[in-house]
Amino acid sequence: MESRGLFITVEGVEGVGKSTNMRFLEEQLRDRGINLVVTREPGGTALGEDIREVLLRPRPEPVAASAELLLMFAARAQHINQVIEPALAAGCWVLCDRFTDATYAYQGGGRQLPVEMIRDLERLVQGDLRPDYTLLLDAPVDVGLSRAGDRGELDRFEQEQLGFFERVRATYLQLAKEGGGRYHIIDAACPLTEVQQQLEEVCHELATCWGVRLR
Repeated sequence: MESRGLFITVEGVEGVGKSTNMRFLEEQLRDRGINLVVTREPGGTALGEDIREVLLRPRPEPVAASAELLLMFAARAQHINQVIEPALAAGCWVLCDRFTDATYAYQGGGRQLPVEMIRDLERLVQGDLRPDYTLLLDAPVDVGLSRAGDRGELDRFEQEQLGFFERVRATYLQLAKEGGGRYHIIDAACPLTEVQQQLEEVCHELATCWGVRLR
């Protein structure tokens, strides 16, 4: 029987380079023959991608924070059922761009929804499922927003005010502080080569634990 796969998530505020570094991590893992599923939240399934479009598209009317939270977990429920759990059960590693830490950071910290509300939904939707390792790409908010602005048109979240993102970042850092060995903070304000050197070092640590040698 296949051993259960490893569940790795990548987190961070806008502009910290998640997309670029997700590709780097994918290359590192695939080059060593690891069976890997790469996915993202919100999204990862046809239903999830539809919900993602609803959540990210700027719209004239305000979206209730509770509605946003429920949509996030609706997409997550489908994602876990259709992609994440089957892959892990088959022995694949799953590399996911954002997961429930993002909900605590954005809807909890940013929108200031009660943590208990998020925890209840987390238990309902996920059961015991939690990431094995979380890479938190961290940079000062002004650095990240400057980079995000250079990409062009901003989505609904990227249009939020500075204070929103300061709360998001503070929540991420608090989660990492309280989360023990699951979290690895990466200084994403560095040049890309230095960021990826940090990521490569973490990959070596993961490989050592799981008996896979990464370059």
